[in-house]
Amino acid sequence: MTISVIGAGFGRTGTMSLKLALEQLGFGPCYHMEEVFKNSPHLPVWHEAVDGSLPDWEVFLGDYGSVVDWPSTHFWQELYDAFPGSKVILPLRSAESWWESYSATIMKFLRIVLSDPSNPAFSQSELCRKMIGEQCFGSHYEDRDAAIAAYEQRAKDVRAHVSPDRLLEYKLGSGWELICDFLDVPIPASPFPRSNQRDEFFANFDPKAGAT
Repeated sequence: MTISVIGAGFGRTGTMSLKLALEQLGFGPCYHMEEVFKNSPHLPVWHEAVDGSLPDWEVFLGDYGSVVDWPSTHFWQELYDAFPGSKVILPLRSAESWWESYSATIMKFLRIVLSDPSNPAFSQSELCRKMIGEQCFGSHYEDRDAAIAAYEQRAKDVRAHVSPDRLLEYKLGSGWELICDFLDVPIPASPFPRSNQRDEFFANFDPKAGAT
């Protein structure tokens, strides 16, 4: 198996729904952050990647047909170059609505977990702190201005690097048609998946991590 679809958007741009959609369309299994929580041997590989030692992507992601969400989206350009036949989907929403969703979910999760080194999700959160805050935002994971600037820059970088015929900019809520046309597959009869809404976010993780 090889990666044929790369999600280049930040978490909280509908990445879980996109994962489910890609799997339904036959481009799965799709790698998403939940894979890191389910597969403990993956975690040190991502830590090493963030520190500059990249894996052999074809070997590491050999069981997957697509990728979305962090941590893979942090390496979207490396993955695009590693899989020359792949297509890229850039899920989009307004920067302000993205920040509101991110700050109420991922940011809150990190704040809770990073305050307690005994938390089972501490190592995953430390990965995200470094990857999202330091490297992606170039600041702190709670820095609103830096986060929004990085979010807007991501779209510019993707447009600059990806061949237009291999790129789909996908606005949240657009349904099946654009994606199916882009990937040249039939439109399913079922509704487009909707998952991991803001009020569902903490239910996907350890209760201790989601405690308020």
